[in-house]
Amino acid sequence: MNLDVIKDFVMTSRVFRFAIISVVSSFFLYLLLQLYLPLPSEKLDVEIEVKKGMSTAAVLKELDDKGLVRDRKLMLILLKITGADKKIKAGYYSFTDSGSQSGIIAKLLKGKVIMNDVTILEGETIWRAADRLRDAGIMGTDEFFSYNNNYEFLRSMNINAPSLEGYLYPETYRFPKGAKPGDVIRHMVWMMRQKFTEDMVARMKEIELNEREVLTLASIIEKEAVVDLERPLVSAVYHNRLKKRMRLEADPTSIYGIKDYSEGVTRYDIRRNTPYNTYRRRGLPPGPIAAPSIKSIIAALYPADVPYLFFVSKNNGEHFFSSNIRDHFNAVNRYRSLKERSRKDNNG
Repeated sequence: MNLDVIKDFVMTSRVFRFAIISVVSSFFLYLLLQLYLPLPSEKLDVEIEVKKGMSTAAVLKELDDKGLVRDRKLMLILLKITGADKKIKAGYYSFTDSGSQSGIIAKLLKGKVIMNDVTILEGETIWRAADRLRDAGIMGTDEFFSYNNNYEFLRSMNINAPSLEGYLYPETYRFPKGAKPGDVIRHMVWMMRQKFTEDMVARMKEIELNEREVLTLASIIEKEAVVDLERPLVSAVYHNRLKKRMRLEADPTSIYGIKDYSEGVTRYDIRRNTPYNTYRRRGLPPGPIAAPSIKSIIAALYPADVPYLFFVSKNNGEHFFSSNIRDHFNAVNRYRSLKERSRKDNNG
């Protein structure tokens, strides 16, 4: 082989290698641009749903239709080669800020779905809870009550009560958009039961109250007690009345399901004959009247060791407690007089 042939071969090899390197470099440059070049801002104000069992090709088509993919085929090949195509999480996704193709894919792989926050407050009823779930976009009011009024659904969670009232623990929750309403409710009930320690469960048996009865008593305490230190005292009043087979005569029970407690309780209210009105019925109501806090649940289980049978508001959030009717009536008259005097002073 002469020298010229060798030179031509070397030159050809160099050109060939240069061409290969150029092609490979161009491909990687193209790939980097596809992955990391920011998408136009007008494309990033969209929401997509990745349904359970949806193929990677279908997901990429959905992204492509929304303008979130520059080269769908390339992305499909890349995801399959890396095995990432099997790691895309189902759910609703929102893309609202500037980002890149790699950022969008990373979001899908990490399952950063849209989350809806909802807060159930202590002392709220199921009607307010239903409103909060609706406002958070988690479920409609009618949908909530289709579960709330479903006997079989309640029994599936071992709820031996007329409704979900008192079983939805007051807490701030985060649920993924599209979460099944039944799963949402089950989680909230589960959260309530998680608060019961082994000692608390043992205490229930000791004082011969079941879960429904504890939650019912706790819900009444929640509506009556404003000052935390008074919760065990309010609890003691009701425990003592139950032992003596006295009517509980708890104001909040007289208006349950009729009007909000903030509207006040009238003489007509306490005479109203409803299953929940403890002025008319002995013992505890059929079920809770609100969402009790853990503080009220503990108070229901551990009442103060006092002989009180009555209490009346001092008009400042606190109460005056009495163990006999004479002292109670005297306290009622005293604090009503003070309230009336204060009202007159304020009106000039």
